Amino acid sequence: MPQITTRYVCQSCGAFFRQWLGKCSTCEEWGSLQEENAPANFSKLKISRVPSDSKPVRVSEISMEEMARTSSGIQELDRVLGGGILPGSLVLVGGEPGIGKSTLLLQMAGSYSREKGKALYVSAEESLTQLKHRAQRVGIASENLFLLAQSDVSRVETFISELSPSLLVIDSIQMVFHPELESEPGSLIQVRGSAARFMEIAKKTSIPIFLVGHVTKDGTIAGPRILEHLVDTVLYFEGEKWMSYRVLRSVKNRFGTVDEVGIFKMEETGLEEVKHPSEIFLEEKRSGMSGSVIVSSLEGTRPLFLEIQALVSNTKQGFPVRRSSGIDLNRMGLLLAVLEKRAKIRLEGCDVFVNVAGGMKIVEPAADLGVAMAIVSATSNIPVHDKTVFVGEVGLGGEIRTTRGLSRRISEARNLGFQVCVIPETREKLDTHGIEILAVKTILDVVERFFKG
Repeated sequence: MPQITTRYVCQSCGAFFRQWLGKCSTCEEWGSLQEENAPANFSKLKISRVPSDSKPVRVSEISMEEMARTSSGIQELDRVLGGGILPGSLVLVGGEPGIGKSTLLLQMAGSYSREKGKALYVSAEESLTQLKHRAQRVGIASENLFLLAQSDVSRVETFISELSPSLLVIDSIQMVFHPELESEPGSLIQVRGSAARFMEIAKKTSIPIFLVGHVTKDGTIAGPRILEHLVDTVLYFEGEKWMSYRVLRSVKNRFGTVDEVGIFKMEETGLEEVKHPSEIFLEEKRSGMSGSVIVSSLEGTRPLFLEIQALVSNTKQGFPVRRSSGIDLNRMGLLLAVLEKRAKIRLEGCDVFVNVAGGMKIVEPAADLGVAMAIVSATSNIPVHDKTVFVGEVGLGGEIRTTRGLSRRISEARNLGFQVCVIPETREKLDTHGIEILAVKTILDVVERFFKG
């Protein structure tokens, strides 16, 4: 039996200590240390992406090898990955339980195996019968797709050597275990050790590996933060379970664009790609409705046009209610304060509700202007013309600040049939693409232009 020693592991950064501390000295988080039992030789399990015998080399002497990407068979996934799957890459896919992570990766493995070669899907949570049922439901019948119900990392390695797959999926990293580590599956030590082993396999064999990761109640991937630092790419699969649309978002990518998104729709037969999401999100918009405004959100390289809905009513309670869905509530509170102070819109006795139609989430500040105008429209009961789109960040002084990708947004707005694009004043030379451009300086200018005409 290996000698066991007690360590205290930080749940935030993965650092470990010999005694308990109130605050982690590495990441300075309070109350983040958790007791773990680990073999005394745990330190021999090194987590490093580079050879220990590497030496300094002149930058001019380093050769650049162009690595060829391989299509996953799912265009929306290829977009988020940066153009396809890279050999030897380690990709972490996180999301809430039941959101569709396993379905997406099983569909990917099926598509990949039909065109490119063997794919091995390892599940530590479901039986082979359960996997077969899901494969039948989504229409997968590839002779090159192999399913394995296994949680022992050493056993998985054996099957990798026997099959020599060209793609590997591990579902999930929190449920597999490294037999050399005396700790429960899902513990910080096991998650870190198992992920490190799969990283070594990916780099040595050039097999791309996808890891499924559970998320915590605050929406971050469970386990030590070193797990996200360890992998090449981190993808989040987002969406509301009661809504049909799902968003695959890249939050880290060593080989591609960060914040790129792919849009999917959950159907009975699995996930379907949404090739033209803006048209779908806007098709149910009611014409001439107050409190409804269109914004352009730039997700990675793709402009998405979404409907912002606002509802303003007199409060029936002692304190007015503020609620938002798809928009950060703190950001909405900031916009309400700016509207009251800079645009003289009285909202202190009103309940305000803001929603992004379709269950989408908007994180970039370029949607500020559209959110503010939806609130003003709902307050005044004056609708905004359906063919008008708003782009711009709102500052605390009421100024409309410029944002990236204006030309791309304007071009897509014209393609979707919009007639007016309200943007911040900018020195950037823009091609109007045959659409009317209304450049504004302050939020008061916009309010007077649309609601006090």
